[in-house]
Amino acid sequence: MGAKTFFMVAVAALGWSAVGAAQAPVSGAYKSAPAPRPGALETYKDWTIGCDNRNRCEAVSLLPEGGEWPDNPVMVGVARAAGPDAAAEVWVSRDAKGGGEVSFHVDGRKVASAPSKDGEAMLRGPQAAALAIAMARGGTLEVRAGERLLGRPSLAGSGAALRYMDARQGRAGTSTALVATGALGPLAVRAAPPTPEIRRVVIPAGAAPAALWREELTALGKFTGCADEMRGAQPPELHRLSKTETLILVPCGSGAYNFTSVPVIATGIAGRRAFRLATFDYKPGWSEEEAKPMLVNAGWVADKSLLQSFAKGRGIGDCGGSETYVWDGARFRLTEATAMGECRGAWHWITTWSARVTE
Repeated sequence: MGAKTFFMVAVAALGWSAVGAAQAPVSGAYKSAPAPRPGALETYKDWTIGCDNRNRCEAVSLLPEGGEWPDNPVMVGVARAAGPDAAAEVWVSRDAKGGGEVSFHVDGRKVASAPSKDGEAMLRGPQAAALAIAMARGGTLEVRAGERLLGRPSLAGSGAALRYMDARQGRAGTSTALVATGALGPLAVRAAPPTPEIRRVVIPAGAAPAALWREELTALGKFTGCADEMRGAQPPELHRLSKTETLILVPCGSGAYNFTSVPVIATGIAGRRAFRLATFDYKPGWSEEEAKPMLVNAGWVADKSLLQSFAKGRGIGDCGGSETYVWDGARFRLTEATAMGECRGAWHWITTWSARVTE
């Protein structure tokens, strides 16, 4: 995250009676659930790969190290879920409108083709597997529309990335592997891990939370350590969580393309609300060096009880990380995480964690 800026502000203790440090009660379901552990990314030359908690893996092409951004960049990826029956997928993404067929040529030989729409095309099944294998073994890839060359995504490192995918999914040595093939059959491939389930709390309908009083704004600035950043910023956002609780997103710094906020839970009557920091089962991406949670470019979707954080590593959005949470009545629970650690032209970020949300 090359453009990451941290705001090193300590959380101040405040004696005013309207501010409290009480934490939400920990439910039994949460105590028994293991903490999320999003997958790490690996980079092999001009390809990066990552897998989520269900061992679904995705490898994505990068611009060559030190290369210039092309006028019309083309990105290629290979994705595959875990399990013996999961088929490979190969996709291509570029900035374009309209449709038409695109074809894939490895070392001058046409290997596959697929219909495209607005720059996106997808292959699945045997054709995708054949293309992925050819890419892993080949030296050059050309993506074409008829006789017109659209781009030459680098294949350097693709073989190593797909070998990593085979190993991570337990396919190495089996007939289902893309690179590390062997004599064992599909039954030797381990099943995908179970999908974590999170029960969200439905946000009740009702009037919008009462606006913060001036004294409350002053108290929030001291409580979060964001008083300086709040001056001149947009007012804190208030969102209903329940009949008695309000989510407050307190501005705590901004840059050219990243806007940070501290999530606070408020209870009590307007003018004398008590505040506590919102808690998470997995800290948002910019919280590692902070005593408080820090969201980036935060968004709230009430009808889904959804809180989102999306941090760009640089303005064009080809690196960074995101987290999506749901409110379970006590804390925010991670439902999805994505990441792209290399700022090298990959605007598609890899999913490193996923969970199923229920009501």
